[in-house]
Amino acid sequence: MPDTSRPEELVYDPTDPAVMADPFPVYARLREEDPVHWSPSLRSWIITRYTDVRDLLLSDTMSVNRLLQFYESLPPADAMLLRDIVHYLNLWLAFRDPPDHTRVRRIMRHAFTADAIATMRPQIHEISDLLLDRLAAAGTDDVDLIREYALQLPAFVIMDLLDVPRDMLDEFKEWSDDMAVFIGGARNSDDKYERAARGCRHMSDYFRKLIEERTANPKPGFLMDLINARDEGDKLSDDELVATCILVLFAGHETTTNLIGNATLLLLRHPEQLDRLRADPELVDPMIEEVLRFDGPTNALVRVVARDHDLHGRTLREGERVFVMVNSANRDPRMFDDADRFDITRDQNRHLTFGQGIHLCLGAKLAREEGRIAVRKLFERFPDLTLNPAEPPEWLDAMVPRGTRRLPVRLNG
Repeated sequence: MPDTSRPEELVYDPTDPAVMADPFPVYARLREEDPVHWSPSLRSWIITRYTDVRDLLLSDTMSVNRLLQFYESLPPADAMLLRDIVHYLNLWLAFRDPPDHTRVRRIMRHAFTADAIATMRPQIHEISDLLLDRLAAAGTDDVDLIREYALQLPAFVIMDLLDVPRDMLDEFKEWSDDMAVFIGGARNSDDKYERAARGCRHMSDYFRKLIEERTANPKPGFLMDLINARDEGDKLSDDELVATCILVLFAGHETTTNLIGNATLLLLRHPEQLDRLRADPELVDPMIEEVLRFDGPTNALVRVVARDHDLHGRTLREGERVFVMVNSANRDPRMFDDADRFDITRDQNRHLTFGQGIHLCLGAKLAREEGRIAVRKLFERFPDLTLNPAEPPEWLDAMVPRGTRRLPVRLNG
């Protein structure tokens, strides 16, 4: 059993609505009083200081291959239900250690090139304009910005990337949401195994058929690049291709949705920073980096202890689960001056939002590009945009992603 001694009054409860809305006060206490915190409710370690988070993300004492142990501990009925989703998730880069991770990432980099991202820029502009035109023509000032803009923009970008028709958005959103309750660590979903299995089944069946069709009838684009990607003659297997398509669609839209939503919320809550951005549009790049640091779309990353080791007097034992709290690390005053101040002119912004080392996010460049375009165009089109005072934002109930489920705004003040 882990050493669970800690300050009695200090308990991290991610299901508390107040913590969902603003976890940073409890993160500050954890950093100071209990930086290696055992959570009985999560049955996991909670790591909150910047250097500890960074070092653990880089350390070979940690593993990302956390699904096998979990799967083998399930009752037979649950194991059968989750068989397919665990199979495909185990093929994701995010859940593979070297040498498997090294091999797959080496192949995938031939599709995720800087040129491939650059060719998407006109499409991102086109999609943003399309969605903003719809908002302007809707005839109502009160909208949920997540549903009507922040979700659709990155979803359409990724669907275009993978040759998925845009009119399938509702189906893919449903499948993705079903998987998210399992992957994202949702706490209050009794049927999450059934939903995850259903979402994975629909998505894997769709992509398997699409890959077969595209292989038989080649068409230039990212999906074809992924199918053809090779490194020293090695290529992705059919199951790896399906798993990669699911990963690109799932991770590619969720993270960016939260980035756009969080950026909009922060700028509206800090009007002096929005005024700075309007006065100097060149600040859009550091603005995105500051959003990623101050309240980024990745709350935590999950690891499993690969071998016993000590950290700040606690022994982390092989097989125990660890949440490395990226959003806490990004507010650590040991690393960032005036860490709790949102400042879009901040320099030396070495946040950890996209990870570190070999698991650095392959889609980070695309997410940044989408965020820059989406936020800039939104405030240009609706300069009087405000939060809806009658409806507060609704935050996601999840450990890993960080964002709003709903962000009610008024387009014209």
